[in-house]
Amino acid sequence: MSPSTSLPSGLVAFVKRDCPTCELVVPVLQQISAKASLTVYTQDDPTFPPGIPAVDDTALEQSWHHQIETVPTLIRVEGGEERERVLGWQREEWEALTGIPALGDGL
Repeated sequence: MSPSTSLPSGLVAFVKRDCPTCELVVPVLQQISAKASLTVYTQDDPTFPPGIPAVDDTALEQSWHHQIETVPTLIRVEGGEERERVLGWQREEWEALTGIPALGDGL
């Protein structure tokens, strides 16, 4: 895998502004970024999500390489290797993948 397509260790999220579920989980992403290493790849707007630095993936190079077909997708990466991924927003699955309890309380 070339350096330009490998994912950083930690948690990685793929999102886009033109996705109602991605808009919904912005507070969850902010919560995760405050407690863990989170890298966000944004598919359609480099300024999304607000308050979290994002990697511009508007060319969809990373999304294509990592077979992202659904957003949001949350991935746990260790040593450059994908260990687990969750498609869409499911609180219990995101909590299990991140190890962070009470994610998105109230969503």
